[in-house]
Amino acid sequence: MFEWKSGKEWRRLFRYYQAGLINMAFGFGLFALFVRIGLNIYVAQILSHILGVTFNYFTYSRYAFAGHDGKRLRFILSYVANYFFNLVALAILMRFIKSPYLAGLITTVGVSAANYFVLKFLVFQEHPA
Repeated sequence: MFEWKSGKEWRRLFRYYQAGLINMAFGFGLFALFVRIGLNIYVAQILSHILGVTFNYFTYSRYAFAGHDGKRLRFILSYVANYFFNLVALAILMRFIKSPYLAGLITTVGVSAANYFVLKFLVFQEHPA
């Protein structure tokens, strides 16, 4: 699953999180902007998620998983699943946390580790040697 002793694996994970920070800033920035202009938090989340998916594909395929074959349809499907997971998590968190900004940030951070493995094993395949 994760090759703990592999420097290559750790570099890829580091690049994934570098790209992820940029992706998160982009996606959360959109979410916060949409909430700020008065959109419902769930509408804000889906709009920022859809726009973020396109942005994320380019950062992951060209940086974190550079040199791998990316499957666009699998990427889109993984983000559909990611969206529904985020939606459920957001609905649960909003029962305990009244700030939509904090709840949105927590759900964004919460799915990142699982997303790495989905992208690694289902979306971005290494080129055969």
